[in-house]
Amino acid sequence: MDKGGSTGTRWGDVVLASIAAVSWALVGMAGTAALGLHLLGADQSARLGPMTAAVVVMAVGGSVSPSGNVSAFGLTGAEAKTALNVTPLGVALVGALLLSFFFLRSLWAAGRTIPGSELAARMVSLAVLFVAVIGGLAWAGHDVITIDGSKLGLDDIPGAGGIGDKLPDGLGGIGGLLPGKIGDLAKAKASVGFTVNTGESLAGGACWVLAVMVIALLASRRTPLPPGWGAVHRVVRPAASALVTVLLVAVAAGVAAAAYAMIGDDHPKRIAGAALVGAPNGVWLGIPLGLFVPWDGHATGALGKLLPNPIDDLLNVSSDQPVTLSRIAELDGRVWLLAAATAVMMLYAGVLAAARTPVGPATSALGFAGRCALRLPVVTGAALPLLVWLTDISANASLSVIGFDAFGAGIELHGQLGMALLLGLAWGAGAGGAGALLAYASGAAGRRAAELARGEGGHGGDRTYPDLAYEPGPYTPSAPYRPSHDDTNPYLRPGESGGSGGGGGEMHGAPTMIGPLDPQAPPPPPPLRKRPRGEGPPPPSPPPPPRGRR
Repeated sequence: MDKGGSTGTRWGDVVLASIAAVSWALVGMAGTAALGLHLLGADQSARLGPMTAAVVVMAVGGSVSPSGNVSAFGLTGAEAKTALNVTPLGVALVGALLLSFFFLRSLWAAGRTIPGSELAARMVSLAVLFVAVIGGLAWAGHDVITIDGSKLGLDDIPGAGGIGDKLPDGLGGIGGLLPGKIGDLAKAKASVGFTVNTGESLAGGACWVLAVMVIALLASRRTPLPPGWGAVHRVVRPAASALVTVLLVAVAAGVAAAAYAMIGDDHPKRIAGAALVGAPNGVWLGIPLGLFVPWDGHATGALGKLLPNPIDDLLNVSSDQPVTLSRIAELDGRVWLLAAATAVMMLYAGVLAAARTPVGPATSALGFAGRCALRLPVVTGAALPLLVWLTDISANASLSVIGFDAFGAGIELHGQLGMALLLGLAWGAGAGGAGALLAYASGAAGRRAAELARGEGGHGGDRTYPDLAYEPGPYTPSAPYRPSHDDTNPYLRPGESGGSGGGGGEMHGAPTMIGPLDPQAPPPPPPLRKRPRGEGPPPPSPPPPPRGRR
């Protein structure tokens, strides 16, 4: 293990911290995906292990290609085509939280600042290890499900072989068609598989882990950064941490709503499984919609039923117009509550950001509100398009038999990124200013600001002792309020009578001691004499004259 110097990179600690972060993140993601798939009943028709690996890869930006072929009714060339582009954000959120926690925890021991080379080494090491593990999951995330018609027991049905003889020929000819096709169905075989695209999955995993680490560094208010990054502590981190907190609270509210919906439902396990895998999908889809971001899309077939009501009805009725909150309100007026809830959420983010932003000694209410109104839009302007991009939905399925489309279904729902950017800036400015005024009026402005945002401390990243050792004390005195003056400092004011013979006012070696105030030296003690026999003890000697105060 290379410990290096006081400011050198400890590569052993870097590797161990990366292994811990990646291990915990993947364990949490795999557990969430496996439990969600089991509650949804997906493991009844396929192996749970490959499906879990595929879902984890999809959660970090990977790509999965389902495909299959069907041979039935004596026909050849039948092919089932599917395409799926949905990110299971529930699995991704669990992995992001665990990865961020252990990554930031490894930086806390660095002190007030951390060298830029060490921070870059930790991020690169973690990203390389994470991408390597995603490559292993991509190799394991493929499976083929085969349905053998001979095992369905159709030949054992009583009278199945002679059912055609009992049907009249006048029923459109099906009397002669049905028996033979039942026999063909008994010999039918269907296979449906899924395969992880390795190249796209590795690239998506690398982008995902780097994005998670960057967001974690921007949202963590007490994690050290390289020297010279003080503006990030004061400007970006209060607003970023406030918005991340609000988004996590919204997800918690969505999970609580799913738990409430489970009460009295016929299939509570399915609701629980859907909440584990996709609760952030629904919540973070509703936030841009409540902030009036328009969406484009269409829904056909049975897949349209996967969307919440009344969005599915709106897409089935008309797909040439964008999906907006006002159009949905025409079908159900209760959706205006979504707009009210998202507005309150944004105001809460503004108040929280103001409470975490340091207030200067001579800052007025309007000046503080103006600063917050300029800082929060920087974060919301980037976060809202990111939410829109993450919650995009694209899924379609078709079963084509020798060129004949027997079944078709699809969902397309994409938000407008340009409008999301503009609305994010506008909502951030309004919420930042209003929240700052509320926090300033209530006295909460700056009360939750971190020490790094206030500029306190300022020690380098080579500290090896606990923080208490660097507090003001005998060895590290605090900064004086005013410069020292010789005429007002009694320890630096020389005495009136000097001299080299121990006179008053002579400065001694100790910085807080001066010579005796009495110029007369004490008299010498009397000489010892031999005491006669029978004489009592001598009287006690008188005390010496008082000396100068030390």
